[in-house]
Amino acid sequence: MTSLAVDDGQTLSSRSAAANPRILVVDDESTIRLVLAKYLRTRGFDVATAESGGAALETLAGSRFDLMLCDVRMPGLSGVEIVPAALKSDPDLGIVMLSAVNDAPTATQAMAQGVLDYLTKPIELHDLYDAVTRALRKRSRLTEQRRVERAIREEVSERTKELELERAHLRDLTVSLVETLVTAMEAKGVYQRGRSARVAELAASIGESMSLPPDVVEDVRIAGHLHDIGNIGIREYVLNKPGPLNAEEFAHVKDHVRIGVEILTPLRHIERVVVFVGDHHEQWDGSGYPHARMGEKISIGGRILAAADAFDSMTSSRAFREPISPEDAVEKLQGSVGAMLDPRVYEALRLVVSRRKRLVLMDGMHR
Repeated sequence: MTSLAVDDGQTLSSRSAAANPRILVVDDESTIRLVLAKYLRTRGFDVATAESGGAALETLAGSRFDLMLCDVRMPGLSGVEIVPAALKSDPDLGIVMLSAVNDAPTATQAMAQGVLDYLTKPIELHDLYDAVTRALRKRSRLTEQRRVERAIREEVSERTKELELERAHLRDLTVSLVETLVTAMEAKGVYQRGRSARVAELAASIGESMSLPPDVVEDVRIAGHLHDIGNIGIREYVLNKPGPLNAEEFAHVKDHVRIGVEILTPLRHIERVVVFVGDHHEQWDGSGYPHARMGEKISIGGRILAAADAFDSMTSSRAFREPISPEDAVEKLQGSVGAMLDPRVYEALRLVVSRRKRLVLMDGMHR
């Protein structure tokens, strides 16, 4: 039997700061349990006991305690073994270990797991009381610290959500205003009407077919709506010229990319969209403009917009030519793979057009 020094003459006037703290005494020796429980009750604590590690975990599962005094060496689960499970059940539980052996490695292991103190038997009861009150104070500080940290995390999370909502609202409002400007601009040219909306829808479908993240797909869609915003700075007669452009006119049209980027750059909440718009005339082989970027140095949105823009140009009416069918456009664009177009983007475009054709045929069969 493990001995325990008893000093019933010891009295202390100090009390734990908490009112009637609850303590669970865990020891396989009944004498130890009874002595500790009796003493702690005389000091104003609400005490329960358990004769094993398993019984302690059952008790903790059914009731909350402020502190657990636990023997280290017991049949079945040892004191050290039940510490992780006890703290998982109640992270705010304070734990003090009692051992008849001054075992430094075990003490180190226990403290590393979250034990507040490690006491060696035999122990004077007044020393035990001091250790209990210290542990309760430390537990109280740690609990308050965790509460404050939790409150801060919740406040930060809530504020972050509010900022994200505000940013999303500002983004939607800004994009809506610019889209309105694009629509008004396109209305002036009979061959431009609805072009940006068509490019946006096709570009987003290509992005989805490539399994891009939803936020990237959405930015590709927005960039499709805004990609020709720079045309607002291009002379109207050049945009609607019924024949091929001369060298000076073509150089003037190419400037719409720079103008568009300058218009959109102040909108910092759509930074990726601006990059996509700035890249939509770059070509896979580096022969595009304005920066002659090559391959994957061109943003994915820019590569997708290049394909969608070219496809829409071929399948839409122009003053100097008739549109061609979507299937013929895809076949013609195949010759641009590896030159103007990213091979992966072209394959996604081909799949999107093929899927649309099947949907049209199925719709016709059901009519």
